[in-house]
Amino acid sequence: MSYEKVSQATDLVIGTKQTLKALEQEEVLEVVIAKDAEPRVVNKVEAMASVKQIPIIYVDSMKKLGKACGIDVGAATVALKK
Repeated sequence: MSYEKVSQATDLVIGTKQTLKALEQEEVLEVVIAKDAEPRVVNKVEAMASVKQIPIIYVDSMKKLGKACGIDVGAATVALKK
C-alpha cells in the first residue's frame, strides 16, 4: 500500500511546491497524489511527472497521506526522493 511506502520512506518531499521543485531538479523517484486534493493544486505536479516519466501513485485521502508523512495536516502531494 502506498501509505506504508510513504511512512517507511527515509527521504520525502511533502507538499506541492516542494514536489514541483524536486521534480525540476530531477530528484524524484515516485510521486504520490491524494485523489481528494483540488485539481488546480495537483495539475502541475501530474503534468511535470508525466513529462519526466516519473511514476504517479494515487491515494484516497490527503489526511491519511499527511499522517503517513508524520504531519498533522493533509498533504496533496508527496515525492519520494532518489
